[in-house]
Amino acid sequence: MTAPRPPFTAPDISIRASDGPLDVVKLGVRDYEEMWHAQADIAEQRAADTVPDQLLMLEHPSVYTAGKRTQPEDRPTNGLPVIDVDRGGRITWHGPGQLVCYPIVKLRDPVDVVDYVRRVEEALIQVVRQLGVHNAGRIDGRSGVWVPASNGRADRKIAAIGIRITRGVAMHGLALNCNNTLEHYHHIVPCGISDAGVTTLSEELSRDVTVAECIAPLATALTDALNGKLTVADHTFGSAPDPCKGLGSRKV
Repeated sequence: MTAPRPPFTAPDISIRASDGPLDVVKLGVRDYEEMWHAQADIAEQRAADTVPDQLLMLEHPSVYTAGKRTQPEDRPTNGLPVIDVDRGGRITWHGPGQLVCYPIVKLRDPVDVVDYVRRVEEALIQVVRQLGVHNAGRIDGRSGVWVPASNGRADRKIAAIGIRITRGVAMHGLALNCNNTLEHYHHIVPCGISDAGVTTLSEELSRDVTVAECIAPLATALTDALNGKLTVADHTFGSAPDPCKGLGSRKV
């Protein structure tokens, strides 16, 4: 997404309200709805300053989740259930082999949602490039991390972002496709985007890239990006329509 104005916080300054450590919590495989409620509880505690900022690292069993701008035509054609959630964006899939990270972070006042998303994107881009997908970057108008079209394949998303800010605290977060199946994406319109594809690190690198391999690099990059040690750069290689522009927000 293109920032409509300069960020509220200088790029080399932390966007976090706290200068304390950012705890990394490895949770293994957790049920989506269980973690949704757990996130809300932790975010409430973070707003009250009773717990520190933290990065929840985990995988989910196979599940579709629909953000507040999901359209009827986005929904799955395979009969599997969908959980309607309170994050932004449209529909996506989570499942084994995909690293999900929920940063529960209290943001500096005034809260700058665009800057937060761009910093999270920057962290993801750095991790994906470090692992070997050197041309990964951004598509203006679309959130997440993308691999440019090549070898007859369209632009394809390798990492997705969907967030919510409540009482100044970020929750929900990001999903990095490591070695997960892509089969479940074939039954939805992923993120409401019908003119592009989805990929994984393993598919792009022709080797098995596990979730465990990605946890430490992602934790480091996110910490550095949010703390202002990793500054947002221009990695844009294209532009496309925003799949959420002009759509109403469904209540959850």
